[in-house]
Amino acid sequence: MTPAAPTAPILTVDLEEWFHLLDCKEVGESDQWLGLESRVVENTHRLLDLFDQHSVKASFFVLGWVAEHYPALIRQIQTRGHEIGCHSHWHTLVWTQTPAAFRQETLRALNTLADTTGQPIQMYRAPGFSIRTDCLWAFEILAELGITLDASVFPGRHAHGGLGQRYPATPFRLETPSGPLLEFPVSLARVGPLDFAYAGGGYFRMLPEWAIRYPFRTRPYTMTYFHPRDFDPGQPRLQGMGASRSFRAYVGLSHSAQKLTNLLKEFHGISIGEFAQRGSESWEPRQLTTAAHASSSSTNISPVVGNQSNSTPKDGRA
Repeated sequence: MTPAAPTAPILTVDLEEWFHLLDCKEVGESDQWLGLESRVVENTHRLLDLFDQHSVKASFFVLGWVAEHYPALIRQIQTRGHEIGCHSHWHTLVWTQTPAAFRQETLRALNTLADTTGQPIQMYRAPGFSIRTDCLWAFEILAELGITLDASVFPGRHAHGGLGQRYPATPFRLETPSGPLLEFPVSLARVGPLDFAYAGGGYFRMLPEWAIRYPFRTRPYTMTYFHPRDFDPGQPRLQGMGASRSFRAYVGLSHSAQKLTNLLKEFHGISIGEFAQRGSESWEPRQLTTAAHASSSSTNISPVVGNQSNSTPKDGRA
């Protein structure tokens, strides 16, 4: 049984640069990223100021690469009372990796974030919600690494992942051989065969405000997911993308900030940690199947506390 959730939406931010787009070869490899204009600090400050204006706290899922290059930004997010989680190191899709490569990249990001914040990191979200049925082993690895709260479940179809109807669309407890994970699925609206993540990203920017306001008002659970670039109409445009990919990347940038402002005024917002503190004892338990964790190494890994060596290959890809 899922607990009665607050009406306030859960506010989360995937902390990336404007060029951390998936399925976009124009982004280049990680050794080229520092040659691109950086906008993550300015854009994040804009979000932090907006959250302060409305007295709300959010959960920030941070790329390890961003924390490596802008540690002061991460510490400022922390100082201003927001939660820090992990969003991988190089934004690599989970299903493109082996279990060993996934563990290495995640460990590097967790180490970087723990060293930056001075605290172990216990929250995670996969890039592009990219945990699929063929890589459920990722959940066990996350638990091995000390993650206790996960926001990677996309309870429908998705270009980068998606788990269909395998798990609930509201918070639940996932029991893995390495320990439990409190799961916070992204909120979806279904129109025919299509699943729309109306509370974040491109769909949030594209959909009219009234279409987003309705599920915010009528559903007991809403999980948002924003990116600093979602509110930056002045960001550079990557050249060479197809028309469809370009549309999804840049649609609605001119009015997204006002849309978020209006929704915060009406619905307020809370962090994942604030939601979890209201009690998870009655959440529906689900078991990670034997087949799901058979591919994961049995090596026992202690929770990350920082100051461990990083041996991940460049870009964290297998």
